[in-house]
Amino acid sequence: MSPPGPSFEGAESGAAVPATPSAHLARVYRRLLAVYGAPQWQPSGDPLGELVGTILSQHTSDVNSERAYAQLRTAFPSWEALRLAPTEQVAAAIRCGGLANLKARRIQAVLSELRRQQAEAAAGRAEVATWELDAFLAAELRRRSPLEAWQYLRRLPGVGPKTAACVLLFGLGWPVMPVDTHVHRVARRLGLIGPKVSAEEAHVVLGQMTPPDWVYALHVLLIRHGRQVCLAQRPRCLGCPLLDVCRYAGSAGADGEPASASAAAGDLLGDDL
Repeated sequence: MSPPGPSFEGAESGAAVPATPSAHLARVYRRLLAVYGAPQWQPSGDPLGELVGTILSQHTSDVNSERAYAQLRTAFPSWEALRLAPTEQVAAAIRCGGLANLKARRIQAVLSELRRQQAEAAAGRAEVATWELDAFLAAELRRRSPLEAWQYLRRLPGVGPKTAACVLLFGLGWPVMPVDTHVHRVARRLGLIGPKVSAEEAHVVLGQMTPPDWVYALHVLLIRHGRQVCLAQRPRCLGCPLLDVCRYAGSAGADGEPASASAAAGDLLGDDL
């Protein structure tokens, strides 16, 4: 699927995504592709489902979050039923995903805010009142630029920059770079971003430097590399395909332990930042 345009369209700075990436970024991207293969980009077309699923993914594994999401949709077939349900019933449905009480409150707060916005919009356009919440959110996002949509999502209760980016990338197929702890760590060590660039700032910085059709793959590849080789503690530098272009390799924190080919991939979304 072809992305609709450059990530954040240059954001506030007005800087355009380069027609060709830097030699350093291109080298990193191609080597990671050679090692891990090209992930397939298949947007769901369901931004509200992605938003709820990403909230459920925080501080747990893919297996547990997917199970929690399936149980949630079985227990509450519509978003409106979920919004109106007693919070303890919502928490019971997602217990397997951890932090159930917090996540239940957060999900219902998001749904209630969307319903409030929908009622406000319906005052000027009566047909909006008949839409389901997922259709309303999709319409609100699609009428905005990628940057505006990211900022809009971040104004929803409990939605951080990574969750907002995941909704746009995985839900709508927009080339917006989510930055979790792994992407942030690996990008800094490789010198793709400066050592003082925060995770929030990295969403825009990485998005601006990455060609739109690389965004999804680079996001997934950096996470895989961060989980399997470039670990937070004692990274496995010996045998790393990026050893010769890494600014961190050889530092006091690096380790010469060979990378394990069978290291678990874990949750690709990680924790929100």
